[in-house]
Amino acid sequence: MAQQHRGGSGNFAEDKQRASEAGRKGGQQSGGNFKNDPQRASEAGKKGGQNSHSGGRSS
Repeated sequence: MAQQHRGGSGNFAEDKQRASEAGRKGGQQSGGNFKNDPQRASEAGKKGGQNSHSGGRSS
C-alpha cells in the first residue's frame, strides 16, 4: 500500500517555518499562563488553597 502525500494543513514536516509559527501562536493562545495576568493568578492561588484541604479523611 503506497502512501500518498496530501497537502493537508496538519503536517508541518515539510515546512519548518510554518511549524515554528504555529507553535508560537499556540503558546500565545494558551489560557493556562498567568504571566500576563497577576490578578487572575492571585485568584487561582486563593481558590487552590481553599479547595485543597476541604473534606477528605477524618482522623
